[in-house]
Amino acid sequence: MIETHTIQDITFEEDMLTLLIDGRKVSVILEEVSPRLKAANNMERSIYTVSPSGYGIHWPLIDEDLSIEAILKKLGKQ
Repeated sequence: MIETHTIQDITFEEDMLTLLIDGRKVSVILEEVSPRLKAANNMERSIYTVSPSGYGIHWPLIDEDLSIEAILKKLGKQ
């Protein structure tokens, strides 16, 4: 079963992606989750959509998708 999430904020700092998911702040190293996001510029990173269920995030300018469940599992927070 796919768990749904509430994504409240997405920020980038240097080589880190920080998400506020379900009230929890989690940070991941960009290179570990998305070389495309790491290589993207600030404008490309700033344009994204969150799926209605909160399952994933899509960056259309670089054609990148990230699964929230996969990020949380990688961090051991699922």
